Amino acid sequence: MRIGVDVGGTNTDAVLMNGRTVMATHKAPTSPNISGGIVNAISEILTRAEILPTEIEAVMIGTTQFTNAFVERQELSRVGVLRLALPAARGLPPMVNWPADFAEIIGDQVHLIKGGYEYDGRCISPLDEREIARVAKKLSLDGIDAIAISGVFSPVNGDMEERAAEIVQQELPDASITLSSKIGRIGLLERENAGIMNASLNAFASKVISSFQQALTQLNITAPFFISQNDGTLMKAEFVEKYPVLTFASGPTNSMRGAAYLSSVEDALVADIGGTTTDIGMLVKGFPRESAVPVDIGGVRTNFRMPDILALGLGGGSVVSATQPITIGPRSVGFRLTEKARVFGGETLTATDIAVAAGYADIGQRKNVQELSGEFIQSVVSKLHNMLVEGIDRIKTSSQPIPLILVGGGAILIDRDIVGASEVIVPEHAGVANAIGASISQVGGEVEKVYSYDEIGRDKAIEDATKQAIEEAIAAGAKADTVETIDVEEVPLSYVPGGAVRVRIKTAGELETC
Repeated sequence: MRIGVDVGGTNTDAVLMNGRTVMATHKAPTSPNISGGIVNAISEILTRAEILPTEIEAVMIGTTQFTNAFVERQELSRVGVLRLALPAARGLPPMVNWPADFAEIIGDQVHLIKGGYEYDGRCISPLDEREIARVAKKLSLDGIDAIAISGVFSPVNGDMEERAAEIVQQELPDASITLSSKIGRIGLLERENAGIMNASLNAFASKVISSFQQALTQLNITAPFFISQNDGTLMKAEFVEKYPVLTFASGPTNSMRGAAYLSSVEDALVADIGGTTTDIGMLVKGFPRESAVPVDIGGVRTNFRMPDILALGLGGGSVVSATQPITIGPRSVGFRLTEKARVFGGETLTATDIAVAAGYADIGQRKNVQELSGEFIQSVVSKLHNMLVEGIDRIKTSSQPIPLILVGGGAILIDRDIVGASEVIVPEHAGVANAIGASISQVGGEVEKVYSYDEIGRDKAIEDATKQAIEEAIAAGAKADTVETIDVEEVPLSYVPGGAVRVRIKTAGELETC
């Protein structure tokens, strides 16, 4: 049996799965003490299903803590930044165009050092090992033990980043070191940004993982636990401590994976309507479509893998104006819905109140919204649906109607056909699709490299990249004999000679729980 938990900004959801069968579910407001909320949620589903903690084989947790910490500028460490690039890449230094408050927190320990590669793996200049050792000593004296190392075209050849890390480790044995080639894609600035972000969160990641472990110990659960990452797969706890940024946007991803599982539809639109926001994405072969462009996180551009998600300020807790002009959101009562909404005795008019007044939902006390006129209710309902239609139109890549799967506790807000959708599907257990998505997740690996097809040929290039992606999946906790290729992307680089092609391979396999 497995337990899936998803900690959102409004609710914490938990589900108990026996194979592919849902045994018990629980949804409760997220508590300020995240680990405490996890303990309460898991305790509830174990009690309902009458299951002992010793019967649990694995626990999967989706969390927004790392995303929130970075966006809110909380729990971040000072970072020493080493760019292996000279004499190239002088024009735009590391952390260029970062918000000023980030720079103040992370510090100004930025160092440009000789090294780096051309697109085809040729050396720009030999690695300056003496300079790296000097920089490492300086960082040690300054009390900095979070290090981000990036090199020009290091995803093509990561040897210099690896060697630089060895030298730094000699001077700083306890340092947490992030290599940009391990988490980002080809583009230097965005990949470097991702590395710095990750390094700034390493210390916090250790605290979070420790708190999760304490929560499970309190519950007498000895099974291993895993953390959801943003491509719809899982990571071991120790892997998360190294790469916390890979959890960014894992919540919407879990919901999309859960939507695919609950509906048995693998190619569709998904709208995850929560208490504060609606996240709209596209399912392709049961996994979220990934963004093909750099993604802005907290004002910082990055290029590590992220789902292509459109977030709308629309949810069950969205505040509705009681007068003209009608507005819905983006302000929300969030996890205080059961305190603030009118149907629960509060004084704030929310989207949930409108759904109850319109007869779409039967929660709380309908009499508390009976003074709302039918005309006003229908006006709000129309605006609410139009917001979703506009969001769907923005995320679609074709004018052809395709299925729309509604999940999340806020799915009760929608009770009519949606323009652009061939059908609207609200599966059973839609309210906890995020937790279900976490519980059924596989373990994945991804590799992106530039190859010269003129030199080695397409078949050998694909074979080499696939081998590396399989190794990444196994390292992350997948059973070796279950790993399969789920996506192959080839992008010819017409501006680069020699038949250069950017190859991205994604693999996934079943979780190794033993």
